[in-house]
Amino acid sequence: MASLGTLSRALSHRNARIFFGASLTAWTGLWMHRIAVSWLAWELTGSAFWVGVVAFCDLAPAVVVSPIAGAIADRADRLRLTMLSQAAIGLNAALIATLVALGAMNIWVLLVLEVVGGIAASFAQPARQSLMPGLVPRADLPAAVALNSLTFNVARFIGPALAGPIIAVAGVWPAIAANAAAYLVATLTTPMLRVEAAARRGHAATASLLGETLDGIRYAAHHPGLGPILAFAAVSALLLRGVQEILPPFVERAFGRGAESLAVLTAAFGVGALISGLAVAARGRMEGTTRLAVLGVLGLALSTAGFAATGWFAFGVLCAALMGAAGSVHGISVQTLAQNASDPAMRGRVLSLWGLITRAFPALGALILGAAGEVWGLALPTLAAVALSLLVVAWGMARLPRMRDALETPQGR
Repeated sequence: MASLGTLSRALSHRNARIFFGASLTAWTGLWMHRIAVSWLAWELTGSAFWVGVVAFCDLAPAVVVSPIAGAIADRADRLRLTMLSQAAIGLNAALIATLVALGAMNIWVLLVLEVVGGIAASFAQPARQSLMPGLVPRADLPAAVALNSLTFNVARFIGPALAGPIIAVAGVWPAIAANAAAYLVATLTTPMLRVEAAARRGHAATASLLGETLDGIRYAAHHPGLGPILAFAAVSALLLRGVQEILPPFVERAFGRGAESLAVLTAAFGVGALISGLAVAARGRMEGTTRLAVLGVLGLALSTAGFAATGWFAFGVLCAALMGAAGSVHGISVQTLAQNASDPAMRGRVLSLWGLITRAFPALGALILGAAGEVWGLALPTLAAVALSLLVVAWGMARLPRMRDALETPQGR
């Protein structure tokens, strides 16, 4: 009940209702798109490596684009940038769906279009997330951040639940077309938000775009809390998140199943993330958030080990739910800390680095895991990555007091 009260407080604001309603719609389409494109890549190639490459092409543009997009989000109209980037995502999805429906798609065209979509998403993420402090009072910001992650994970449940049967009955293109429609809705509702000018634009341009981009990277790197927690999140994502980006090979090789089971596994991630997200939202306070960010990775490592080591589908679904739960605890905690500790003028750039971590590092991990899986199978490389991640957790626990003091207290801002 406490969690519902916390979330309802955030949703009591008109802007938040519009924002999160549009987010739920867009992210449901996004998860339908991801499931469909991943399955399409598997159908086109039958290769875990190429499935990893497709995931890489969608997520990796964040490496180059996200820091620049964050600088633009800090000096441009964030509402307008959000609307334009969402429109670009929707148009790109519509083109992919059309080519697949016409039988004109091949793996090379798919790779190019996934790069285009990844670039657009790299602009949408910092622009949209930077608006959040302008949607609710500061006291409700932790609840809004938690609600943002919950919305993503509700979509992570609904999207695959819709995509699996659609793909099984009608093929992949209708699921991708649904993403285009979803982003059209998100684009059309964005102008309805009433955001004060101070929240719409971080600051007037003070230097070149490249200079401001580098300033943002230096700010985060030298911050006693943001630098370590973002580095911790990046290495953890590289080692552990790749599994979730190349599920089709696991579904067919480890479990001997098809698209419906892929949807079940992805939905299990979402259910676990939703439940744990509600628990995090129920806390309603900043204290202890840094510890949750570190321990979430420990839980993710242990559940990933169980997922990689089993061939029993029911146990795999359970491990997937636990992976989703642990990943959600970690993700909500890091994003809350980044919002809390960042200087307002730097918020877009800091959140763009978080976007880079959540997009590029899982993509690189998926590429490495897919390539290694072609040689040694999927289980052994995954378990090796889990072992390395435990060392990262040990480092995070050793740095915990210093990170906590910089991220959770007023002196950290």
